[in-house]
Amino acid sequence: MAVYILRRLLLAIPTFFGCTLVVFVIVQLAPGGPLEEELRALKMGGGGEGAVVSQTAGSVTQLPQDVVDAMKEFYGFDEPLWKRYPIWLGIYPRKVDRFVVQPGVPRNIGEGKKIVVKQTGTQLIITDAETNQTVSGWSVRFYKNDKGEDKIQIYKEKFSGILTLDFGKSHKYNEPVLNLIKSRLPVSIQFGIISLILTYTFCVYLGIQKAIKHGSPFDFASSAIVFVGYSIPGWALGAVMLVALGGGSGIGWFPLGGFQGPDYDQLTFLSKIGDRIYYFVLPTIAYCIAAFATTTILMKNSLLENLSQDYIRTAFAKGLKERRVIWVHAMRNSIIPLAANFGSIIGIFLASNYLIERVFNIQGIGKLSFEALLSRDYSILFTFTVLTTIVSLLGALISDMILATVDPRIRFK
Repeated sequence: MAVYILRRLLLAIPTFFGCTLVVFVIVQLAPGGPLEEELRALKMGGGGEGAVVSQTAGSVTQLPQDVVDAMKEFYGFDEPLWKRYPIWLGIYPRKVDRFVVQPGVPRNIGEGKKIVVKQTGTQLIITDAETNQTVSGWSVRFYKNDKGEDKIQIYKEKFSGILTLDFGKSHKYNEPVLNLIKSRLPVSIQFGIISLILTYTFCVYLGIQKAIKHGSPFDFASSAIVFVGYSIPGWALGAVMLVALGGGSGIGWFPLGGFQGPDYDQLTFLSKIGDRIYYFVLPTIAYCIAAFATTTILMKNSLLENLSQDYIRTAFAKGLKERRVIWVHAMRNSIIPLAANFGSIIGIFLASNYLIERVFNIQGIGKLSFEALLSRDYSILFTFTVLTTIVSLLGALISDMILATVDPRIRFK
């Protein structure tokens, strides 16, 4: 098994890079990115000091080229596309602490330090403005801006990216993306794990009962409920439950939304558990409804198919009790389709659902990622891509391991 897991993990590496590369390139090439939005806002807002306003009716402010260059550097669009992906990964150095300088003119680099770039022919030397000694750790380059003007820039190089757990900074929230993920991800994980456990526990049992009582009134009645649930989106069911069972115009059995009560931190341990259950009931039902019908019908049809096989008839002919035949002989082969589907179910639940989180006002990862998509917050979008890719790959690995465990025809070779 160890060799099999190692092979799958090695296969997951190129899969991970392939998925993230495709998303990265598509997002980078898509029009209307954060740079365009920011430049448009600055132009419509006046552009700040140094802006030139045209007198032509209907025109907008023309921003100084230095402002445009600074914005491109901030969002990383000053680098060619082929460099952006390895920079984002952290395997290619990114330029930090960048300053535009003029030869022979002291430049303040912060903390009361000044440096001077001296030009000797085509060679540039960086020295301390006070001691005149050569300064190490800095690089210098010539470049042309969008207007074709020659510029000299000094900078430092740093390896930082997702492989170093540096996910960047959100331009919308103005804080590191990792902090945002840490505050939102536990919420979505709790809902996802609880919904996953409840869905499989309840749907597997219901599917077994429907297969055993196939054609009975119970089977027809439960099928009607299952298909009604299948036809209702989780977010729509959540909205209906809030109106009917939530506070305000409803019965008031459950809260109108949120993840926990306002006084949660002051509660005792048992009271905290009760508070979570109180807030989790309606959202969990909305989460589970999406996979409720498919899992139940899959379990029922799989068990019905196995109950018609010759080895089951042989077991009954030998005098084995019905419970033993179903739970020992038929169930092992019947849960194979569920095991194969387990990985995708994990991805669906843990990736969260924006619409459900929006309805219940839950500050989860799904809501965060959707808002990042609307605001073109690339740092959050790419981080969400990394998380969903990793969860999907791990889900596929877990699914294969469960499948090999329950199916004797599959071996770890």
